[in-house]
Amino acid sequence: MAKTIKKLSPEAGRTDTEGLRAFDADALAKCAADAGQPWWRRRACAQALAGRVPERRVPRLIACIQDTGDVSEVRIALLGLLADRPELLPWLRHEDRQQDGAYGMAEAVLGARGALGDLTAAGALATLAFNPWRHRRETGEEGLDALAARYWFETVLAELDGARPEDRSAGVRLRHHAGEDVTDALADPDRAVAYRAQEFQTDPERLRGYLAGAPTEEAKLWALYALHRLTDDTAETRRRYEELGRPRVEVAVDEELRAAIVHEYGQWAEERTDPRWRIEAVCTQPPPASDPAEQLQRAMAALSAAGLAPKPPVSCGEDNGQGDGTYHVIGYGPSDSKVFISTLGRFATDHDDDPDVRRALESAGFRWIDHAVGSIQVTDLGVYYFGSRDPLDVHTLLFYWQD
Repeated sequence: MAKTIKKLSPEAGRTDTEGLRAFDADALAKCAADAGQPWWRRRACAQALAGRVPERRVPRLIACIQDTGDVSEVRIALLGLLADRPELLPWLRHEDRQQDGAYGMAEAVLGARGALGDLTAAGALATLAFNPWRHRRETGEEGLDALAARYWFETVLAELDGARPEDRSAGVRLRHHAGEDVTDALADPDRAVAYRAQEFQTDPERLRGYLAGAPTEEAKLWALYALHRLTDDTAETRRRYEELGRPRVEVAVDEELRAAIVHEYGQWAEERTDPRWRIEAVCTQPPPASDPAEQLQRAMAALSAAGLAPKPPVSCGEDNGQGDGTYHVIGYGPSDSKVFISTLGRFATDHDDDPDVRRALESAGFRWIDHAVGSIQVTDLGVYYFGSRDPLDVHTLLFYWQD
């Protein structure tokens, strides 16, 4: 039978999922517990056992979960499989679990505690549900949902500390799923909590009523943002934005730079972004669309005319070997010198502020972004960048690359 399992899961990324689900459960459990099998096959076998774990194999599978020397992907899959086993709870709650450094294990342990009805995990699950990484957040949310299904949401809320934004965010979600109105949370001082509250808004009329008496400017902007999401009525959004006085985050950049940045990032920025950026992206005119091909042709001609021997342009992803972003790269001269041409407008720069390159491109209509301008931080605009969600400077936003 092991050979048959091997045929159904011959290598990583190649698994006949349906075939394994129809396979003998005892053989699958044996394979899942076999440290001599590749981890990806063991995980596939564990996943295929959902709802049909042979009772006689449970102790051995639990031993694999508790073996800190085993592969974390297998342990996590088995923990998900056996998360209804109450005999696991003492082990899950033991303080040593906090020192288990295997990737993803701490989150899986918390999720299992939620599934088993451990109310003492509510605070930690709320913290996990507040995590910016989706897979961690979903584990926390599922754990909280399991607790709410068992005890009712008010019991879970009683375990949370309203002083923490992560607890308030969990409370907003639990209240919403219980059918309560969470419009009041649009005024939460933590933007991630307010953002979550606007995600749950479904009634335009309720939002219009709230706008009239919202306690803070940010609460009004969150309500307006949610209203626009629901109605897609740009005319109404712009009218109400004017009535609010067109509030915006003041940054020491001119309107050309501001328009390029807000219309590239304002709508999809991270949760803690100031809502003024989001509404500005909706209510202001975007900059004229740029033609990257024409820009590159013009840059090449200018660099050639200046005797700088430009090389064929490549995307930032090709230049970095992977990923994508908002600029192209043109190498020039006998060295590894490079000039960057933004796709967000007529912006160009390089690492060395080469005066010959600058003159050539400025004469061709490009705007040179020097260090002084490029280093200006665009505050309260959270854009994901290599694991960070903190505000970035002008240079990074105009010439953005992410792998």
